[in-house]
Amino acid sequence: MKKLLIIDDEKMIRQGLQAMIEREYPSAYSIALAGNGEEALALYRQERRDIIITDIRMPVMDGITLLERLSAEAGPGGEGPAVVILSGYDDFEYAKSAIRYRVKDYLLKPIRREELFGILEQIGREWREQESSSRKRAEEAEGYRRELRTARLCGLLLQEAVQPSPEQQEELSCLPVPFTVGVLNFYYNDGSRMKPAEVQGRVERLSGPLKERFAEILTDWEGKLVLVGRSRDDFRELSGLAASRELSGLLIGIGGAARNPADFHTGYREACRALQYTFLPPQASFMDYAGLREGRLRFPVPEEELRKLLNMLGTDREKEIKSLLGTIFQLEQLPHLDLAYVENVGRSMNERVLDEVFRLHGEASVEVLKLYRTVGNLYNFRHFHDYYRTLEHLLITVNDYIIGIRSAHTEHADMEEALAYIEANYARQLNMAMVSNHVSLNYSYFSEAFKAYTGESFVLYLKRVRIRHAKSLLSENRIKLAGVSEAVGFETSKQFTRVFKELEGIAPGEYRAKLLMERHAGDSTHN
Repeated sequence: MKKLLIIDDEKMIRQGLQAMIEREYPSAYSIALAGNGEEALALYRQERRDIIITDIRMPVMDGITLLERLSAEAGPGGEGPAVVILSGYDDFEYAKSAIRYRVKDYLLKPIRREELFGILEQIGREWREQESSSRKRAEEAEGYRRELRTARLCGLLLQEAVQPSPEQQEELSCLPVPFTVGVLNFYYNDGSRMKPAEVQGRVERLSGPLKERFAEILTDWEGKLVLVGRSRDDFRELSGLAASRELSGLLIGIGGAARNPADFHTGYREACRALQYTFLPPQASFMDYAGLREGRLRFPVPEEELRKLLNMLGTDREKEIKSLLGTIFQLEQLPHLDLAYVENVGRSMNERVLDEVFRLHGEASVEVLKLYRTVGNLYNFRHFHDYYRTLEHLLITVNDYIIGIRSAHTEHADMEEALAYIEANYARQLNMAMVSNHVSLNYSYFSEAFKAYTGESFVLYLKRVRIRHAKSLLSENRIKLAGVSEAVGFETSKQFTRVFKELEGIAPGEYRAKLLMERHAGDSTHN
């Protein structure tokens, strides 16, 4: 049983990590807890620990100081514990300074189970590799050879139709024939993708060490895990194990059976394409390229329907827009479509509808632009229906935006009513949301229309109205400056003075004094 020490000044984090580890690895670790570095150092001196998981920022003694003490006690070349750093985003640069103290890895808060377990698995694998000192030198030589082989094969993943080098051909000749190439991704519930090492750790907890089941374990340039198996059944079994554990995030695509080592790159490309096909059917997690080559429906890009969709935007035909969108993407045929059709339609939707909308009507709100950038790539989404719902929402939002822009620009009555409302209510705590609601216009549309109508932003226009009325009150010389500020709607006299100087060039008091002097001079002339 390995000895593990968890150090964090937050009790819930200490106990939460302990609970996660003990549930996943019952009886594998003897776990002790400490609330700061000083307490941890005392525990460590009483009993050496194999693994230390420590926070960075703690009272009494922080994590970096603790690691310095442990390193000093171990001495040069001394064997110390495997250290894992806990840090937040703000501590990341700070955490990196601890790398020289034999830190194995770091965990970014909030901590994900998969990342924690992946690191523990990695540490465990390293220990197992070091258990037999008599084989250490041979293992190191084998590890170097394996890394060289992996690097050469990974180089082939990057190449297209390029003749392999003699060294790569040598590595290919060692592949078991026949073989099948599979590509794996694993997605969290929030749609973010696991790193390859995390995917490997997650899969190995399902099936055992991958190197015992697969001939090659590689990582491609996009960060996908690439496995070379002896048959399709190796991958089907993995998919079945994931399904039995309800791990819907694991996606697998496999290429056709390769009977020649030279087909390695082709098998990889086929597996990548098969993996992309998991995008189409809801909840699809396993795709075999061999089943995708025949029977897929192919259609030309529906140019006329895309033109109609563009024409409909900015009308009151929301229901028809949704219906036409479904027709464009052939929703009824979706499970049987050739993926290239969906990709081509998505590209044409960007170029011939969305780009054209923004060219004609300008940029919408920040939220709309974020949606626009997201739907620009189908594969920003885990499944087609996620993409489709976002695209539909974007189109309806853009439709409303265009209606609002057209309405605001063509119907001056709305803007006249808005200006009248400002004139009547400038002394209140007024903002643009209140005025846009008063005239029943969307906030974003109102902002664009107001600036187009007045030539000024809402904030500047309101400032000018308030200062105009303030100047009238200052000329009467009946109200103190603080009273003038409150009477025209400013929250503080300081804000009033700042805005007055910004627009008039002088402070309110100077303006009043100037008026009094001018009046006095006029009275003297008449006398």
